[in-house]
Order: sequence, then structure tokens, then C-alpha cells
Amino acid sequence: MRVDPKSISQPDFHGYLLGVIAPRPIAWASTIDKEGNVNLAPYSFFNVFGSNPGTLILSPALPRNGEPKHTLTNVEETGELVINIVSFSVVEQMSLSSTAYPKGVNEFIKSGLTEEPSELIDPPRVKESIASFECKLTEVISLGKEPGAGNLIICEVLLGHINDDILGEDGKPDPYRADLVGRMGGDWYCRVQGDALFKLPKPNRDLGIGVDQIPAVIRNSPVLTGNNLGRLGNIEKLPDSSSIKEFGETEEFKEIKIRFVNDQDSFIDHLHAEAQKYIQANEIEKAWLLLLQKL
Repeated sequence: MRVDPKSISQPDFHGYLLGVIAPRPIAWASTIDKEGNVNLAPYSFFNVFGSNPGTLILSPALPRNGEPKHTLTNVEETGELVINIVSFSVVEQMSLSSTAYPKGVNEFIKSGLTEEPSELIDPPRVKESIASFECKLTEVISLGKEPGAGNLIICEVLLGHINDDILGEDGKPDPYRADLVGRMGGDWYCRVQGDALFKLPKPNRDLGIGVDQIPAVIRNSPVLTGNNLGRLGNIEKLPDSSSIKEFGETEEFKEIKIRFVNDQDSFIDHLHAEAQKYIQANEIEKAWLLLLQKL
């Protein structure tokens, strides 16, 4: 499918973008206007863009009526906002707070949430949020004047608040305890729990060999996936011949070989399937030792 933003409507293009650029974290922004009226609204055009200084950016897009969101006008008036993080326990209240209430209506009250005083700025935090960041405005960058145009609110984190209940034994946020929510397209969200969570080791500090250096019989395997090859290509160097020979004499390899000895035509595929199990268990060295056996 070919998508040309100039040949389709803005709402349709918006839908395509949000349908595949996902999941997106949600900035639940609490602000006040110059009269002191509190506002709370969620935005999924949001992320962290630096840690020294801590820099967060959210973008309230212009709605169809062309009127800027209250969050944007409030931040421009006061230069302050709190970005609260959304977990599954408050996802319905977050959704309710996205309602386009008239200016001056307090979404904390409408959503049944608790205002928690901030320490360094005036806008309150969401007490029920697992984490909140008190921020000061650095800059607003307007990306256009038509509906759907973004307005980048670039802000610096002055102070963070993280609920102790989501911290693991190492004192860092635990993804299972955080139970975060991500925004998808349309009415869809995702919950970062269960099978949605997985670990992926970071690349070696030293250069990995790369997929291009994997022997062709392995690289072109009908069994191994692109992800499998990516993990195999992260090794710094291939095992030496003595290690390969030594593994070939282990009972572990002999058992694998015996299982498929009567199926020589597809033995390589079986071998790759067994290696795939090692890869999935993050036993990359064993996977290589198996893949490099001389048959």
C-alpha cells in the first residue's frame, strides 16, 4: 500500500500514522492558566529526548476547529507543567480526562482524581499516577497552522516523583510493577504486561560480526528468523575449531544427532531448529557451536 499525504484527507493520514507508529507513551499533562484554573489532559505525541538536562517533549496537535489545546495555552502563559505517567490502574480515568471540556473545567474533578501539590511549580501532580515530573517550559515550536499540526512543548524536568511500589529489588522501576499503558491507533491501547514484556541483550561494546559474516548456509536458513540472525550476528567472533570439535563430542550434541539421524534430507533444518531454541534461551555460544558442526 502506498500512502501519499497529499492525496488523502488529513484524518485518514492521521489514522495511518497512529496505526503503525505505536505503541506510544502517554504524557498526562497537568497545567494551570494565569487565573489558576487547573487542566489535565493526555497526549500520546510524547517521549523523553535527553537526560542531561532531563528533556521531555509533548505535542498537542491543533484540533479541527483550529483552536489550540488548553494545555498549550496554559504552558505558554505560565511556563510550567507536570507530566504524569499512565499505568493500567488509571487508564479509564485518563481516557475520561481527554474529553474536550470547556476552559476552566477541572478534569481532576471530572475524572475522580486527586490533586497532589508539586514542590517546585504551581500545577498539581496526579496522586494516583505511578510517576510524575515537574517541568519548566524551554520552548514551544509550532509546526503549522492547519488542523493536525503539532506544537512541540519542549520542557526540562526539575523534579521527579516515582511511586516506591513500582521499584524492584535493585531500586529501579520494574516493568511488571509499573504496568504501563501505550497508545495505539483508533480506540486501541496496549498494556505492557505478560507476553508483551521481553528482554533483549544490548549489542556488545565491541563490534559484532554482523549478519553479513554469518556463513551462507546459516544466513539463508528457512528456519532461522531475522531476529535469530540479528542475535547471532552480535557475537564478537566465531567459536574456534577446538571448541566446535569439543561440543561435537558432548552427549548433548550426540542426543540431538541421534534424534534426526534417519532424516538426513532435512537434518540441517532440524539442526537449525535446535539452535533456535538455544537462541531463544539466550545461549548464543551454544547455538553457534551447534550450527558450526561438521556433518
